[in-house]
Amino acid sequence: MRGLAVLRWSLLGVYAALAAAPLLLLLLTSFKSPADATSLDLKVLPLAGSASPHAFAPTLDGYAGLAGGGEGTAQPFWSYFLSSAIIGVCSTIAAVALGTCCAYGFSRFRIAGAKDWLFFILSTRFMPPLAVVAPVLVMYRQMELQNTHLGLILLYTVFNLSLAVWLMKGFIDEIPKAYEEAALVDGYSRIQAFVRIIVPQARTGMAVTAVFCLIAAWNEYGFALTLNNQRGVTVPVYFAGLQGNISGVPWPQVAAGVLVSVLPIMVFTLLIRRHLLRGVTFGTIKQ
Repeated sequence: MRGLAVLRWSLLGVYAALAAAPLLLLLLTSFKSPADATSLDLKVLPLAGSASPHAFAPTLDGYAGLAGGGEGTAQPFWSYFLSSAIIGVCSTIAAVALGTCCAYGFSRFRIAGAKDWLFFILSTRFMPPLAVVAPVLVMYRQMELQNTHLGLILLYTVFNLSLAVWLMKGFIDEIPKAYEEAALVDGYSRIQAFVRIIVPQARTGMAVTAVFCLIAAWNEYGFALTLNNQRGVTVPVYFAGLQGNISGVPWPQVAAGVLVSVLPIMVFTLLIRRHLLRGVTFGTIKQ
């Protein structure tokens, strides 16, 4: 048994090292100068004045570059970051809330053609989003939603809604109906039973769904570039704009921006990690 434990922890250690290597490389690159970042020698030792070909002098120029617009970008990084935060959080809240309500209806009520409706909801994800970018662009121009936060919030909510419905239906199906029946007997209305009984019981599924919806909205690039190219522009579009630099791609600035943009997702995931771990195994063990 001791040998198995050593093997298990060894495998976990190797996996953790491989998973952390890209983030560590990004962290080191964010403190390099452009010359060190593009050097043919892999510079991984932050030692100023060292004669080693693998050493580099740490600098904060990459993070300082986030405060300025620079070449290829019209605004500082933090403006794009704020837009991503507003769009990502609002669309995630809307998708999870609507998906939970819709999933509750499919789970608890007899709906004519329920299986067909669920398949139709799922089929909205069959087509690549960029396949409908042209009609969406025309529609948004007519409705004056182009270059607005609201436009992307509505769009991301619609595209994440199918995922939210299917995930939440699985979680709500596992909640015994006896809880609601007892609440209804005690005088609760259907809405009160949903808010006070179902929602607290389904918070694990809502947390898992929120993670997936937030990641999808945070990383989406195609619609963000096409629909919002002047105002309300998100972080992925910011990185694309850096490729237009005359002096070349500022890799330290890119690395610094990537680390900052990944931080909210990491923090959110850590805050709900207990719900996330429970959500992975939800429904697999029968009481």
